[in-house]
Amino acid sequence: MTDLDYEGFWKEALVQLQNDLREEEFSGWFSELKYLRAGNDSIVLGVPSSFHQKTVESRYLDKINLKLKAVSGREIKVNTEIYKPTQEEKTKSTVVEQIQTLKEDTPVIKTPVIREKRGKHPQMRDDFTFERYIVGENNNFAANAAIAISKNPGKAYNPFLIFGGVGQGKTHLMQAIGNFVHENSDNKVIFVTSEDFLNEYLDGIAQGKMNVFKNKFRYTDVLLIDDIQFFQKKHGIQEELFHTFNALANAKKQLVFTCDRPPSELKEFSERLISRIEQGVRADLAPPRYEERCAILKSTAKSRNIEISDEIINFIGENISSNVRDLVSALNVLIAYTELMGKPITLEIAQQRLRDTFNASRNTNLLMDNIIRVVAENYGLTPNDLKGKKRTQNITFARHLAMYIGKEMTEYSLTEIGKDFGGRDHTTVMHSVEKIRNLLITDPSLESNIDKQIRAIKEFSAKL
Repeated sequence: MTDLDYEGFWKEALVQLQNDLREEEFSGWFSELKYLRAGNDSIVLGVPSSFHQKTVESRYLDKINLKLKAVSGREIKVNTEIYKPTQEEKTKSTVVEQIQTLKEDTPVIKTPVIREKRGKHPQMRDDFTFERYIVGENNNFAANAAIAISKNPGKAYNPFLIFGGVGQGKTHLMQAIGNFVHENSDNKVIFVTSEDFLNEYLDGIAQGKMNVFKNKFRYTDVLLIDDIQFFQKKHGIQEELFHTFNALANAKKQLVFTCDRPPSELKEFSERLISRIEQGVRADLAPPRYEERCAILKSTAKSRNIEISDEIINFIGENISSNVRDLVSALNVLIAYTELMGKPITLEIAQQRLRDTFNASRNTNLLMDNIIRVVAENYGLTPNDLKGKKRTQNITFARHLAMYIGKEMTEYSLTEIGKDFGGRDHTTVMHSVEKIRNLLITDPSLESNIDKQIRAIKEFSAKL
């Protein structure tokens, strides 16, 4: 069988895959696949990056194999490898265009447009890319949605909200979208923190130049706003964001927001703005699992050209489970030490240098443990009762109350709180918090009860 026959099978399999998948999904993951060569009942497909390779292999390889078997009548193994297209290849039509030609059986003549490579985006970090973003179970959906958006901004998943606790990688993923669009298209991308957005708005009012502000933010192709929870209780900027949102959405321009909580938890926030945001796609970033924590540490060390043994990587990963930011911060302590002292990092040195870092992390986690313990004792229960699966009335109420107090006393996300209650998901915590809020309206005595328990928690924590 010739190499040409294998390529024909591959093209026919692509046609069938395009019929099975959504347009944006197919375009996002298959448009840059390239048939490279064939072997003994096998083919090799080229992928543009390691991130793309991991996603194709984990999500689509089985589908591809099944389609190839269906069109060829034999088992054809698919392998992938990363390739860099030549300048000549960059001017050719994409795989999607080639399939359309195959379907219509008519030639398509396109004038190649060679675009000059754009420099670094002035508002974003150049290391916040998809290649540097570690994907695991906690962020797989968010990463895949972000990739699809970056391929076709404004076409699908608009608006896109990424929410989660502090240091979970929200800004990294948002800027990865912006960097990809900036580097691979002529689209105009604006990244702005919510604080800077507010300051520019106030300057526009003070200087009588609101037209400048509106023209900047309402006539862009991609608008990325970080930490919109900062707009809580600021009704003027919420109104302006609402009109900016409508202008961009109506023009089919992409909007991406990050927030430290779901929209429903934003306080004194425009209901119609929340409604607009909730019409799009929302992705919750949870704390990384152990394997993902180790992968993040290895990737960061590699990017800094620092050799860290697996023993030390595992040591950090086992002791810090809060968020990505704390992980990288701990690694930076060791990197700074080895750069300044000119000594390799040993496990003993890591234990010494990170003692305070680990203690700070444990103290943060300890607060949730104290909340659970104090609330449980007040109701004649044990912490395991609140973390377990029993649903008797007294246990359920105490569990709801502890979750509510945890939300009030800490900066934890709903997902992080749920993790401390036996691994419950964020919707369960949200329901519990809402349950207590509704009870506070009808039972005035509950508020004093909660205040009393919060004081007890603070006193108990101070004694430790």
